[in-house]
Formats: sequence, C-alpha cells, structure tokens
Amino acid sequence: MSTKKADRLQVKIGGMSCSFCTTTIKKAVGRMDGVNDVHVSLAHEEALIEYDPAQQTPTTLRDTLRQLGYTVRDPDKVKAFEEQQAELQHARLLLMWAASFTFVTLGIMIARWTGIQQVWFRPVMIVLALTTVFIPGLHILVMAIQSLRRNILNQHVLLEFGAFAGIIGGTIGLFNPQFPAADFFAVATFITTYHLLSGWTSLLVRTRASEAVSKLLDLQPATARLVHSDGHEQEVKIEAIKPGDKVRVRPGEAVPVDGRVVSGSSAVNESLVTGEPIPIEKSKGDEVIGGSLNQTGSLIVEVTKVGEEAFLAQIARQIEEARAMKPNILVIVDRVLQWYVPGVLAFVGLAILIWTLGAFLVTGQMDVIRAIFAALAVLVMGYPCALGMASPLAMIRGGGEAARKGILMRSGEVFQVFKDVRQIVIDKTGTLTQGKPVVVDVISVDSNDSTKVLRLAASAEQASEHPLARAILESAKADDLSLAESKGFSASPGKGIVATVEGLTIQVGSPQWLAETEKVSAKIEEQVVAQANLARTVVAVAADGVLIGLIAIADAVKSDAKAAIQGLRDAGIEPVMLTGDNWHTAKAVAAEVGIKEVFAQVLPGEKAAKVRELQTEGFRVAMVGDGINDAPALTQADVGIAIGAGTDIAIESADVVLVGERLTAVVDAFYIGRSSYRKTVQNLWLAFTFNGIGVPLAVSGLVPPIWAMVAMVASVSTVLANSFGGQLIPKRAQREPEIATVSLNIPTIHCNGCLETIQTALSHHPQIQSSEGDVEQKTVSVTFKRNGFTEDDIHEAITKVGHVVGREV
Repeated sequence: MSTKKADRLQVKIGGMSCSFCTTTIKKAVGRMDGVNDVHVSLAHEEALIEYDPAQQTPTTLRDTLRQLGYTVRDPDKVKAFEEQQAELQHARLLLMWAASFTFVTLGIMIARWTGIQQVWFRPVMIVLALTTVFIPGLHILVMAIQSLRRNILNQHVLLEFGAFAGIIGGTIGLFNPQFPAADFFAVATFITTYHLLSGWTSLLVRTRASEAVSKLLDLQPATARLVHSDGHEQEVKIEAIKPGDKVRVRPGEAVPVDGRVVSGSSAVNESLVTGEPIPIEKSKGDEVIGGSLNQTGSLIVEVTKVGEEAFLAQIARQIEEARAMKPNILVIVDRVLQWYVPGVLAFVGLAILIWTLGAFLVTGQMDVIRAIFAALAVLVMGYPCALGMASPLAMIRGGGEAARKGILMRSGEVFQVFKDVRQIVIDKTGTLTQGKPVVVDVISVDSNDSTKVLRLAASAEQASEHPLARAILESAKADDLSLAESKGFSASPGKGIVATVEGLTIQVGSPQWLAETEKVSAKIEEQVVAQANLARTVVAVAADGVLIGLIAIADAVKSDAKAAIQGLRDAGIEPVMLTGDNWHTAKAVAAEVGIKEVFAQVLPGEKAAKVRELQTEGFRVAMVGDGINDAPALTQADVGIAIGAGTDIAIESADVVLVGERLTAVVDAFYIGRSSYRKTVQNLWLAFTFNGIGVPLAVSGLVPPIWAMVAMVASVSTVLANSFGGQLIPKRAQREPEIATVSLNIPTIHCNGCLETIQTALSHHPQIQSSEGDVEQKTVSVTFKRNGFTEDDIHEAITKVGHVVGREV
C-alpha cells in the first residue's frame, strides 16, 4: 500500500512575543485535520508545517494563523524586514494610545485619593477602560478568543480574564456600592496597557536583532548572467534558469548554479560549500557547485541542475528537515505559565466555592456578592504584569552587553539553553581558520636564503590574480620586501607562472610541474611530503631552471582559536571539530588548537545528522560555522552560532551571530547567556512574589482591586531595578583603574607578521589600551589598565599565540 508524500509549508510569522505564542500555534495548527507536524521558531519568526495536501491547503493553514491574530509575512527578505519594522511602529502607536489613557486614569485616581470628587470622573473612567480594551487591545482580545475556541490557555487569555473582570466588577459597582467601580475600571486600563508594553518590548528586542542581522545579509534577489546564443548577456532571476542554459560568472562573483565549465579557466573557492580551503583550478569540462566563489578568471558555465536537484536547493531542504527535527525549547517563563494560568483559574473556583458552599455550611447562607467580588479580585490580581517584562528586560541587558562585544543574540531561548550546552561542534574552514591561504613557511634550497626566495617569487607573481599568488605577495609585503620589476609574465592554468625578474627566469608553481623540467632531489621530495603532512600546499620556486626554494601555504589557524577552545573547555563545554575537508588537514588543525574529537569529510546533510546524534545522547549542543554547508547543522543545533563574515544562509540559520571573526566571542556569548538566564530567574521570583501573595489574599474577598495596581507598579519597578540597577551607578563614582605600561622582549619576533599576530591577540583584552612593537629590537610595549589585569595576563596572551616572552625591557 503506497502512502502519499506529505508537503511542507514554510511561513514567516509576525506578532509572536514569547514561546507561549509558539505553543499556541503548534496546538492550534497541529490539531487541524491532515497536519502531521508543526515546528515554530521564535528566533526566526517562522513555522514549518508538514501536512497532507489531500486534506489541507496552504491557504487554509495561513488563514488559521491569521485567525489566531498573527500576521503572515512576505517571504522576500527585504519586504519581511519592512513588515517587521511596520509592526513595531504599529505596536508603539497602540502602546502610546493606551499609555495616554492610563495616565489620565492615574490622574483621576490620584485626585479621588486626595479627596477631590467630580461627577464626570466615573463616566470618563468607564470610557477609558472600554476604549483601552477594545481599541489598542483589540488584537489581544481576538487572539484570546481564538485560543479559547481551541481550548488553549495562554497569557492573552489570562490578560482578558483580568481585563474583563475589571469591566464586569466596575459595571456591578455602578449598581452596588460594595464594588469599587472606579478601581475595577482602572485595573482594566492598567493591565491592558502593561500587556501592550510587554509585547512592544519583546518585539523591540527581536526587531533590533533582526535589524543588526539584516545589515550582514545581501538583500539583493538572486540573479544569474544568462548568455544567449548570439553572445548577448542578460541578468535574470535564478528561477528563470533551466538546464542547458549558459551563464557567465565573473571574477569575485558567486557561482549561481550547479553546472559544467564550457569556456574559460579560474580558481574557484569551494570552502563555503565543501570545506576545502585552498581554491581549486577549474577549466573546460570541470564541474562547479552553486554557492562557490569564482576568484580569478571569467567562466561560462552550462547549467546541469536546477530546482530540487541543485546543491543550494538540497541545502534548503536539509535546513527544513533540521528545523523540523530540532528539539523544542520552552523557556522558563512559559514553563511557569503552564502551571500558573490553571492555578489562577483554580483560585477563582476556590473563591467562589468558599463564599458560596463554604459560607452556607458555616453560616447557613451563601454570600454571592462576596463570591463574585473575590473571584473578580483573583482574576485582577492574577495577571502578572511584571512576568511579561522579566525575560525581555533580562534580554535587553544581556543583549546590550553582548552587542558591545560584537555578539547578536536573536532570541530569549538562547539565554536559557546556552547554559545547558555541554558539547559544541565547530566547523574548521573560516571558523577555526582564516578561510584564506597564507604563507606559513619559506624553505630555501642550497645557498639561497628564504628572504631571496620569497622576494623573487613575489616579484614574479605581481601580475597574477591567483589566490596563492596573492598569499605570496601579502607575505612579502608584511616582511617589507622590495619587489623587482617583472617582465614576460605567462601563466599555465593549474600549473604555475613564468616571468623574468632581474634577468632570471623565475618559475613559480606546483612541484610536479617544475619536476617536468628539473630533477627534484629526494631531500626536496621529503620536504614536500613533510609539508603535506602538516596540511600545507607547497609552491616550488626555480630560477633559470634550478630549484631555489619551496613556499608552504596553508589556511592559517586564527590567532585566538586556541584560546577560544581552552576557554570553552574551562567553561565545561567539550569542543568537537566537524568539517567537510579531508582527514589529514582536519587532524593537523585540531592538534594545533587542542581539539580531541574530529569528524572529517562530512557532507552538509551529515553535519546536521551528527549534531542530531549528539542530541539524542542527551546533550544540549551548540554549533559554530560560517559556510553554506554549515547551515543545516546550525539549524539543528540547540544554539546555532554563525560567523558574521560568513554566508547569508548560515547567518539566517543561526540563533547567535558573531559580527566580527573573533572566535573567543563564543566563550563570551556563553557567559552572557548564563548570566542573563540567572537574571531572568531572579526577575521571575520577584514578579511572582507579589502575585503569589496577592492571589491567595484575594480569595478572602477583602482585597480591593486597587491593590492590583499597587502590585503592578511595585513588581515592575522591582524587576526594572533588578535588571538595570547595576548599570545606574554613575561612572564618576567608580574608582578609575591605574594605567600601567610594560615593555617586553619577545625573541621569537622575526617579521611584521609576528608582531601583528601578537598585537591582534592583545587587542582581544578590553583592559589593554594600546600596544606598539619594534621588529628589529624584538620588543613590544603594552599600555593597560590594572583593574584585575596583570603582566602575567599579558605574558599568557602572547604565549598562547606561540611566542616566547623574555625579560622586561
């Protein structure tokens, strides 16, 4: 018996403020006929719905989301961001209206408390309460009704219970003096406004994060340069490309499609796709992968795969699958609300029971008025105003601290789950390494010195655009070498170049190419093998047909990679390397940075599967990456961390974005997340203290609703003070730390590159104000603040990047 394959619908959703919203959507949509599974991401504000097309349609599913009170956004990145900005402005407008009604209500209440009575006070308060609930708060009412229709209890339902308790209590008070009508109406206004404030704060946090992320993305639509049969070129959308079409890919452009080269040759960087860091020579007949970067020459590519068969489409499908299988996270606030909402309703029932049946058993008659008053008071007191602010305020503080360190936290879940992470999967190319080839060693042959070898090679390569040639030129520039004029330059694609420098015929290329014209000694062959064992690419240099040296080029490890790995291990997180590159290179890099567990030659889909495997073993897993091939794993991980200099698809798949390339920021993100979670827990305890006392007291029927407003003000003020009190101390009241300068002898400094490495390592410490060095004298002078930072910390920072610290100068 055959089963029909289920369809998947991916929808961008606006209006979600917390993970209770995600739960509401899951329950409402998941209960529909034909819906097999629903995954909702608050961080990415989207839902992935798996359904049977024979029973449901995309239109019906989208309409259900709209009925719940959420907006369905345009899938286009630019339009979706514009819609989010519009939602924020609309939420702010509603909040301003509600706040103005609240201030007027508060003014009237203060006047009444001071003995001022006016005949128009009561009708104005009625109008203000009804206006606040039914105009600025109308969308909350709609969401509450739709949730109740589906037997879902959430924060919107609780708010409306409290607001309508206020309206009903006020209305009864118009006819029964036992009910303080003004107080009840005021409460309806107050708690609706606080709810709007909570929603606006949450939306503000997410919009700011989205705005920061959008600046890292290429928001232009994907296009390709179609080459017609007459040679005319036309820029068209990727969707318009079909197999057999020919597209031109210019230097510096991303290859837009999977295809085969039919004309031209170039070095293509496939690191973001395969993990291989060194560009690969491509010429006629070679396959190219969509998403790789064309670096040197112009290519004409015949399209071989489009649609679901294309590499990028497969990645998108793997991301969907990872999102569907990602473990759900219910943040602590909503975990508490799962019990709190039914608890409040239970106290309502208890109040009615006590003052009807209980009173009848004790006194022989039921006190219906007191029962109604107590029930309404419980509903009013039961709305936890500060609860909605507890998590967003902690996020604002933690997010602000993270932003100052170049870290973007995209959702509140990150703050909670990061503290539980015990394994972190790290990509190699572009994450642990720089993601580009650099010269790491120059080996001279016979009487030639390494400086001469590098200078002649760089002089010959001046006209080359090859990535390896650029690495040689950058190394010569870093060593301040004076380059000679190059003449008669010619290149053999995939082999090397020939040029005349200072009357010498200089060849720079692969050792195999040079071996065709000159005998390579066994000793040199051993050197080539030794460098290959260190995961390095070897370039041979010959002068007038005689080999004079070898240049070792590799994807160098980032200066702070080793420190970042040690920092993670110190935090109790075990790093695991996961790369598409070969085992040889992966093991070499892992040994250099201190990673013990390595998985190499892993395909993009297999990366996500490996993360999932670790999760099934009971671990909370984080993933750090930057490439297209990392995106499914970033999505699958409990915390996906993208390098901001990476690809759009990786950034969009992540929960945390590192704006720069500083890898130690991962450690900073962990500690910020853990600290912010603790602050959230503190805020929750403070928020529930007032409600935990007020709700049981309200059952007595002796607590007037005005105490609900007092509890609101007190709880919100306390949460605010706890969230930001530490930042309210004036800086001038704090003692300025002592400024000190130390000069150190570093005998291992050999070139400007060594000095730059040391200065980069020192710059990662905020206490260090400046550092200067002298390559010839082999000294470094460091100016720093002595606020818990010492010379030993400077020594440690320098030794971590492989240098030796001598005596102080």
